[in-house]
Amino acid sequence: MYKILAMNEIEGARKLYDALGNVASVTSLPPERETALRIIGEYDGFITPLEFRTDREILDAAKKLKAVFTVTTGLDHIELNYASQKGIPVYGMKNDREFLDSITATAEQALALLLGVMRKIPWAFDSVKQGIWCRDSYKGHQLSGKTIGILGCGRLGTIMAQYAKALRMHVIGCDVLPVSIPDVEMVSFSELLRRSDILSVHIHLSDANRGIIGAKEFAQMKHGAVLINTSRGAIVDEAAMLKALDSGILAGAGVDVIDGEWMENKLHHPVIEYARTHENLLISPHVGGACYEAQLMALENTLKKVRDFFTYGCLPYATETLARSLMNGPIEDKKAIL
Repeated sequence: MYKILAMNEIEGARKLYDALGNVASVTSLPPERETALRIIGEYDGFITPLEFRTDREILDAAKKLKAVFTVTTGLDHIELNYASQKGIPVYGMKNDREFLDSITATAEQALALLLGVMRKIPWAFDSVKQGIWCRDSYKGHQLSGKTIGILGCGRLGTIMAQYAKALRMHVIGCDVLPVSIPDVEMVSFSELLRRSDILSVHIHLSDANRGIIGAKEFAQMKHGAVLINTSRGAIVDEAAMLKALDSGILAGAGVDVIDGEWMENKLHHPVIEYARTHENLLISPHVGGACYEAQLMALENTLKKVRDFFTYGCLPYATETLARSLMNGPIEDKKAIL
């Protein structure tokens, strides 16, 4: 029987682990790095969560490792090039479109951030907790009639567009692929920036699109626009974002991600420091997919890959890919977007 190390503790997961039967046994532990380094050499498979850095040191310590699995679509927490050099395949969920269509949690978080920023809900609540009841201090803006620009019209972008249409917004989209979403006008990247009252980011991070929204892009946006990012922090030049918030180019921003989430001490992260003293930046700690239902569904989907990999020696369906090939998807091509 193969041995799998899962660096997560998800409520209700043991039943799913036990369903692997005699194919593999799973040891589930909290995502503690020192523990992983000490014991990972005993395991054939590794299930790594988003908050755990599966880097060169971890991969070198994993002497018996045959495959890495992750319950995420993004893979920036894994050192993919090095895994590829060692011949270790990495299996994420990026290509599991049929399954992922049933997972709406991250798009729901994007909508929650948008409503929070537009209606100033967190800051109004803080005021109420201090016994202050002042409606005029927290006037917001309705979404109906606004134009929302969707950067990345894949699964999450499509869901976000549907939510926006339900709120009577006009929706425009930009994608490097020739996609079509009902009632969504597809435009160029520059037109998306120019016309959007709200810009919502739904693309995967790659070397090509790192910092794709920077000072030049903010300068093209409407004065008083709003940015929503539930993708990855590094897609946005955060220093430029803070300047745009200070200048009023951005009236507000809601982000579920920051660049440097794996820093041990985030107290003095520039984005967090700014939010501490301003009422136009709302941050949540990358909880977009962190719903009980979504986590269990994602784990079950991942364990099917574990079962098939250790039954057949590979995955007998299209989601199999070596680590290096995951670095170069056409959806992530910055030049194509521009």
